[in-house]
Amino acid sequence: MTTHSRGVSATIDPVKLDRLAEVAIKVGLQLQPGQDLVLTSSIAALPLTRRIVEHAYKAGAGLVTPIFNDDEITLARFRYGADAGFDRATGWLYEGMAKAFAGNAARLAVRGEDPSLLSAQDPSKVARANKANSMAYQPALEKITGFDINWNIVAYPDLAWAKQVFPDDADDVAVVKLADAIFAASRVDVEDPIGNWTAHNAALRSRTEWLNGHDFHALHFTGPGTDLTVGLADGHEWMGGASTAKNGVTCNPNIPTEEVFTTPHARRVSGHVSSTKPLSYQGTLIDEISVRFEEGRIVEAKASKGEDVLKKVLDTDEGARRLGEVALVPHSSPISASGLLFFNTLFDENAACHIALGQCYSKCFVDGASLSQDEIAQRGGNKSFIHIDWMIGSDKIDIDGVGKDGSRVPVMRKGEWA
Repeated sequence: MTTHSRGVSATIDPVKLDRLAEVAIKVGLQLQPGQDLVLTSSIAALPLTRRIVEHAYKAGAGLVTPIFNDDEITLARFRYGADAGFDRATGWLYEGMAKAFAGNAARLAVRGEDPSLLSAQDPSKVARANKANSMAYQPALEKITGFDINWNIVAYPDLAWAKQVFPDDADDVAVVKLADAIFAASRVDVEDPIGNWTAHNAALRSRTEWLNGHDFHALHFTGPGTDLTVGLADGHEWMGGASTAKNGVTCNPNIPTEEVFTTPHARRVSGHVSSTKPLSYQGTLIDEISVRFEEGRIVEAKASKGEDVLKKVLDTDEGARRLGEVALVPHSSPISASGLLFFNTLFDENAACHIALGQCYSKCFVDGASLSQDEIAQRGGNKSFIHIDWMIGSDKIDIDGVGKDGSRVPVMRKGEWA
């Protein structure tokens, strides 16, 4: 499978692929001269990863360390691995990554794996492996969610992923179509991608300034299958587009990005909500999610597909049933307008408003960099081993901002900024 996807990569536009690599380093990371880079990638994404490394060194990188994964190698574990091994993870590797981040190394992930890779595997093994991995990854994840360092995620069109998005097309056609969709969403299909990103970041900043100016107490989402009140954390701050990490570097963590987001209050979410797009989680597709919240906690959860995996995810830890992020995206975003379902959260979350189960971003507080974990918790910030985004927005969803006095301001109507 991977050899085939490497074979079809020749048809991908090399100029745009190179631009994506350059944007990842110069916009996504704003990698600093002398700064080390820890890079994770699938073997299938090698054509992009090689170009990223080239641009990193051209930008003055210290040491670039790539860590590769491979779909066939991942599957081999589930097919032949000893049962006891599914409660273990490479903690030593994640501790090393955490140590690198503590030493100011930047972090870049190249995504592009098969969204349904593990769909035919034993769900309990998948859940156990995911839980062990989430727990082991915590020291490194805290540096990322705490925004200690500049980090970025970009995507590459792997064949298996392309065939899921474009099932009726020949292999090479599907890969080229997905590549073009990635390039368009990542804003590298224009003459001046870096200038385009500068303008886009400014537009997102004006949205965050409007939301921060209103300082809403809660957001109220209404629409088909949804009547949800999301309380916002005390002293929350809206973010979007480029953000400055604690190390002083301004970066764009997600490429693409169309969202503005903040931290909900983990104990002040109530009502029910339905997903508007499937969630591709660790190789399992979870579809038609509907959950009910009481006092911030999910007390009921259903899904038409992947429900067993969803329920195991919710049992990861105490914080897994509470929210760590709420994000607003207009229905007319370029990714939504493409009409494609990407089966990849990096893209699908930028097509619709979404919420995330689990860990909050401590940077989404006023003076978040100076707050202790206890202070974040007191203000309503959630703590968990997981952070999983799923989509709840569409052209049928209305959102009101609710003030402390109960006053209401329209934020979105039928999925668009009001």
